[in-house]
Amino acid sequence: MATYRQVHTSFWQDGFVLGLTPEEKYFYLYLMTNSKTTQCGVYELPKQIIEMETGYNRETVEKLLDRFVNYDKVRYNDSTREIIILNWLRYNSINSPKVKACIVKELKNVKNNEFIELFYALCRRYKYSINTVSIDLGEEEEKEKEEEQEEEIKDIVPFSEIIDYLNAKAGTKYRASTDSTKRHITARWNQNYRLDDFKAVIDKKCAEWLGTDLEQYLRPETLFGTKFEAYLNQKIVIKGGGPGGKHGQGHERNAGTYRADADPLAELYIGTPTV
Repeated sequence: MATYRQVHTSFWQDGFVLGLTPEEKYFYLYLMTNSKTTQCGVYELPKQIIEMETGYNRETVEKLLDRFVNYDKVRYNDSTREIIILNWLRYNSINSPKVKACIVKELKNVKNNEFIELFYALCRRYKYSINTVSIDLGEEEEKEKEEEQEEEIKDIVPFSEIIDYLNAKAGTKYRASTDSTKRHITARWNQNYRLDDFKAVIDKKCAEWLGTDLEQYLRPETLFGTKFEAYLNQKIVIKGGGPGGKHGQGHERNAGTYRADADPLAELYIGTPTV
């Protein structure tokens, strides 16, 4: 049992947190600081304990748990009554030898093997050596699960990281939990685009569109829509509107010739953007 948990002051400025209701903020903070939390972010948390410590009834507890599962922030197993905080390692370093030793001990008490495997996948995602935080699941079993772990890490779509990056670059306040936003990001993720690709598109379009009439299209449904690949692979574009527009030449330059079919913004010049 933890004596105390540290919470970054940046928690209150996190893009995801800013979009939560007061009730959701309270519950999210509770999940990260309650009396059952562990160093690995996987712990047993019976619903009756949540009721007792938060003052919520069972219906509210289940509603909030389901909500954060849908937000892709936690997983909860009713059979073992265990929970895993998916972004725990993002804010809690496990580089200390003492912390690693503590985590090895904690993982031995985890009943849900799927959560242990997911923890391994998260370690790889956040670049912690999997060999330094290990628990004996059997050499043969670990080999059989290796490919599944690789697939698991691909399934953890970093909605919040992508939208937080967009909001920081474009000065917007989009929520990572919006169904439309998650749908567009997931569609691109399933095409094997990853976090660096999303950041590259955001960087290119912010550099090109901020301060112009096209700034209004710095939104998830446009950036992460069907023209994502074109945005990702576009040539350097001079900041501004379309050919001859008031903001200057905004088309792709290729041997001095403008080609609308090569311009990822061509449809913006002649009609409505693809969403």
